[in-house]
Amino acid sequence: MIFRRWTKFAFAALAVCALAAVSLAGTVSGIVTNGTTGKAAEGVQVILIQLQGGMQPVANTKTDAQGHYQFDNPLLGAGPMLLRAVYRGVFYHEPATPGTTTVNISVYEPTDKASAVAVTAHAIIVQPDGANLTVDEEYNVDNKTQPPLAYYRTDGSFLFTLPEGADLGQVSAGQEAGLPVVQTTIDKSKNEKAIAYAFRPGSSRVGVSYRVPYAGNQANLTFSSPYPSDRVAIFAPPSVQITGGNFSPAGQEQGFSVYMRESVAANTPISVGISGTAPPPADNGANGSEDDSQNPSVNSHVDSGSETPVASVTTMPARLDSLKWIIVAGFAALFILGLIFILRQSQVAANPVGVVGSIDTEKSHAQPPTQPTRSSAASVDREVKGNLNELKDSLFRLELRREAGTITEEEYVRQRDSVQKTLRDLVKG
Repeated sequence: MIFRRWTKFAFAALAVCALAAVSLAGTVSGIVTNGTTGKAAEGVQVILIQLQGGMQPVANTKTDAQGHYQFDNPLLGAGPMLLRAVYRGVFYHEPATPGTTTVNISVYEPTDKASAVAVTAHAIIVQPDGANLTVDEEYNVDNKTQPPLAYYRTDGSFLFTLPEGADLGQVSAGQEAGLPVVQTTIDKSKNEKAIAYAFRPGSSRVGVSYRVPYAGNQANLTFSSPYPSDRVAIFAPPSVQITGGNFSPAGQEQGFSVYMRESVAANTPISVGISGTAPPPADNGANGSEDDSQNPSVNSHVDSGSETPVASVTTMPARLDSLKWIIVAGFAALFILGLIFILRQSQVAANPVGVVGSIDTEKSHAQPPTQPTRSSAASVDREVKGNLNELKDSLFRLELRREAGTITEEEYVRQRDSVQKTLRDLVKG
């Protein structure tokens, strides 16, 4: 009897969610403003991008004299989408999450002067993964131009160097308050690469993920950056030892041992020895299985056909305990999202939307329209899991930056609230 009542309640809740999603679907509009001049940006191309099944443009328009744009599309509201404004050859992205009907976009006049940006912090996270060592490097980049300009170079606006023997996984970039966007890399020399990313005024971050051989549970790596940095920090599990490189132990935070080095000049080689094994798996009690929703991770999502290196943390950092209910709720919403998507497939299939153009920054290719088959639910499941993993990754990195002192408390609270809101929007979808 209790089960039947719960089932009726669940289907009633599902029906309400489906009706809410349908009622919010279809329209998004906003104003594109030139952040350099403070005026409305007329004639700017705005592209609506579908994220499911690879980034696909589904519609485009141009702003009017007041900088206004609008999209009416059946895919809006069915899941997270992306808006891209193209101004003077530079791309500016803003998310269009379910339930959001107004999205304003700021564009800027571009500059190619390298002095427009500065690297304020450089974090390196190392974790053993069998015969390999997973390494995630993250750079905090500040743009304090006045008047505000976007720093961008087609031949590469951010350079980075890989250690010898590194197998590059993914490079992403985004504003501090936003989610990262995967970037296409540009080869500069043997171990040096670049990305052509537009750094808006304010703080941005660049993430570089790769693997190196870790034979015998040890490796000697040399890190180098073409930018001076106020602070370089290495995070490693307690079971891993870091030696050399003039790093000083800075305690243990968020389940990681922290090593710090201040004021590192540009192109300074930093040679460190890394040894030790991965931490033992967490004790999950009688269940004997690990719940991914309780274990934030530093993920490197690689294009299809490549193995995805994942560095898992075996325990939930204490400061993330308050966010566990949001993460668990997000995974519970996968089932609801899948059913809502199937309910909407007949409408979308009856009115297919042509693919407009191609995505050149990520170099993704248009995929065939999704067919209303059983694979639809699986596609949604994979999409939402990927989004949730990226959000958990953002939360985890945010905590590490806070503990390393590379972010102010005010900025930390603002970013945390932004990620929480995106999680809630995803659940609403």
